[in-house]
Amino acid sequence: MTRSTGRFLLVLLGLYTLFRLFTTGVLLWIVAVHQDPLIFDGDVPRYFDLATLWDGAWYERIATTGYPAELPVDDQGQVRQNEWAFYPIFPFLARLLMAVTGLPFAVAGPVVATVLGYAAAVVMGLMLRERVGAAAALAGVALFAAFPAAPTLQVAYTESLAALLLCAVLWLLIRQKWLAAGAVALLTGLARPIALPLGLVALVAVILRWRRRQTEPITGGEYAAMGAALAGCGLSGLIWPAIVWAGTGVPDGYTVTMSAWRGGEQVTPFTPTLEMVQWLFGDLRGLVLLAGFFVLLGVMMLGPWARGLGPVLQTWTLGYPFYLAAALDPWTSIYRYLILLFPAFVVMVGGGWPPSDPRSRPTWLLVLRTVVIALLFLGWQVWWSWELFRFEPPRDNPP
Repeated sequence: MTRSTGRFLLVLLGLYTLFRLFTTGVLLWIVAVHQDPLIFDGDVPRYFDLATLWDGAWYERIATTGYPAELPVDDQGQVRQNEWAFYPIFPFLARLLMAVTGLPFAVAGPVVATVLGYAAAVVMGLMLRERVGAAAALAGVALFAAFPAAPTLQVAYTESLAALLLCAVLWLLIRQKWLAAGAVALLTGLARPIALPLGLVALVAVILRWRRRQTEPITGGEYAAMGAALAGCGLSGLIWPAIVWAGTGVPDGYTVTMSAWRGGEQVTPFTPTLEMVQWLFGDLRGLVLLAGFFVLLGVMMLGPWARGLGPVLQTWTLGYPFYLAAALDPWTSIYRYLILLFPAFVVMVGGGWPPSDPRSRPTWLLVLRTVVIALLFLGWQVWWSWELFRFEPPRDNPP
């Protein structure tokens, strides 16, 4: 490690820690003053009870008892919500820490998530530094750490794990480490269902490499490695449904399990998103706002002000929201899903120019923009935590 890299990482980790301390303060404030005490069991400090609600409760079941051998059904024979909807890497890492230390899941889960969040910040920062320079990279990581849904980076959720694996795959694709990219992509298939947008990114990276074949010849081994990267991204979307099939004996076990969160209804691509925006904003206005969002995102990521990020990060930032709109039933969880759009944060502060471009300067202006947006994000984070992390029994909307 060079001295400049060491200084960069020191600043990065300091910034990330500062934002994690802010989030911890917000959650402690909610726990101490505003949270209904019915959720506290007294076995661990109250912060950890709050940090293992909602998805955390499912991961605790998996970490302590594993996955059920049969899909649970209700009186009408419909599959009920169950552990198979949740991917295994995070709870198994927590179980490993529990076995080594004797800690309960209520502590082990948030600790694992927090450590993974630090690792994600490091990989993200190093990747961005190669593309847009140190100042813009630090700005991107700072806004990632300050994002309204950033509390999920330190509780028993998988946002930090997803960010780490995603950044690793993207960085490996940028560096054309095809075999390693395919291997890490396979791991994402056991952590987060993002195979489709990752596959698109890998395809773009491979096509761009193929187009340079006249000036940079491609060997047979590299062709095979590129194929392995594409295969890894494709298989990552199939590996968990196949495991659910093997574990339960039900070929569509994963699909029907996910449908249980919609009362047994299948998700038709884009339909839930269209219905939601029309319900929130009106039939015409909802469609206009949704279209406007994608147009604005396209302008942000395809203009010269985003060229420094490179096609891999640009493709991810454009493809991932389309995937969310197609595959999800959007509600309160959409906030935390958007945290993976971290390349857009770099463009927001004017840091997406190539480092050699004079328009990437002056640095003080980038810092000023970052501070302003970070403060806005932190204020939004307080509201988000108040609305979604403050659980009101018996039921409430999840983060």
